Amino acid sequence: MGVLKTLLFSVGFVLTIFRGLISVSLGAADVFPIYPKNEQFEVSSLVEQDTQRIGRRLQAAAKTTVFNVQGNVFPDGIYYVIAYIGNPAKEYYLDVDTGSDLTWLQCDAPCRSCAKTTHKYYKPNPRSGVSCNDPLCVAVQGPDRRRYNCQSSNQQCDYDIKYADGGSSMGFLIRDAFTVKLTNGTVIRPNSAFGCGYDQAGSLKQTQITDGVLGLSGGPSSLPSQWEREGLIKNVIGICIAGGGKKGGYMFFGDELVPTSSMSWVPLLRGPTTKYYHVGAAQMIFGSKLLAKDGDERRLGGIIFDTGSSYTYFTKQAYDALVAAVKESIGKQLVLDSSDRVLPLCWQGKKKFRSIADAKLYFKSLTFNFKSTSPYTRNAQLVIPPEGYLIISAKGNVCLGILDGTSVAPYNVIGDVSLQGYLVVHDNSNNRIGWINTDCSRLPKF
Repeated sequence: MGVLKTLLFSVGFVLTIFRGLISVSLGAADVFPIYPKNEQFEVSSLVEQDTQRIGRRLQAAAKTTVFNVQGNVFPDGIYYVIAYIGNPAKEYYLDVDTGSDLTWLQCDAPCRSCAKTTHKYYKPNPRSGVSCNDPLCVAVQGPDRRRYNCQSSNQQCDYDIKYADGGSSMGFLIRDAFTVKLTNGTVIRPNSAFGCGYDQAGSLKQTQITDGVLGLSGGPSSLPSQWEREGLIKNVIGICIAGGGKKGGYMFFGDELVPTSSMSWVPLLRGPTTKYYHVGAAQMIFGSKLLAKDGDERRLGGIIFDTGSSYTYFTKQAYDALVAAVKESIGKQLVLDSSDRVLPLCWQGKKKFRSIADAKLYFKSLTFNFKSTSPYTRNAQLVIPPEGYLIISAKGNVCLGILDGTSVAPYNVIGDVSLQGYLVVHDNSNNRIGWINTDCSRLPKF
């Protein structure tokens, strides 16, 4: 769904689950006519789920669910999971994005502007709309709620989300069943809300591998947030992207598979409206060279972890310092090839590089040192080897996978390329994020 999907316009959503030992009866709902947001209509009130009641019934079965992750950093620039939605359940591919919290599908409502995708567009049930006065809708529309002009509980809940790569999706919230199997064998399927996107623009209008976005930021309307409130799982998201030239990886929701030792943890910095996985500034070192004077790390900007970003993006100060250090490391051993447009900086060797293993000897590791501000936590270190920021182009050049993010975000964004070979645990329940080096090409035992 684009190289960088860090959310520009704050939105959210609710998601789902499934059937097996547990069944959930919601009762009949009145009909919600489905219309584009600029047209006039009336809709009937929707019978709400008693999530506390559901939570009590499912608490004993609360475990973890595991997903196979498919995709790669280059050339596709996307990682996605398979979701089963509807009754009967149909298969859809969702782009994994920890930089936003709205999950949505391209939707035949009818579709006004949609990209070609792997599967047929999702067909909503007219009875499944969400009222604009629903608390979930309030969370999705956020501080910009006034422009949606919600005047009656009979109106549908519209959304309009914009991403940093220029893509956008417009639609409305609906409810349907998502089928997921837990690690204890239970299959559950309650109805939950997500976006029905009938108008995509920019990068999201281009042909896509995926059918929509799985938003996993720390907002109250993300899937894990909903599941935690319903007593299904802890709001913990583990994402493991395979390194060493391998594709795919795995993802889990819940705390059952979080390693009990050797994890590096840092606290998340969040305010009332901050949903990103923001950890503040860190000391950055390329090889043995500091990118900023010791004690002056804040000048380089704070750091965000974002799987919706294929590459890593630095602030202007951090990027300029890194490029200077990289060029000093390379010296005259490699020659800059400005004709290679795959990324802004690509270098040519004496012969074509076949793999990063052939090129990495000219580069050094990039280290982030996070200093603890609490006597109860330790300092943490994230080491990104050359494999975590280099790409081999079709021309056989080696290219820098860390880009100037000046026009994208006021933060340093650590994307997929730099998270390969790490299990990254987004622990929203305890307001922290952690990582450990591991083999992400193999599913964990459970």
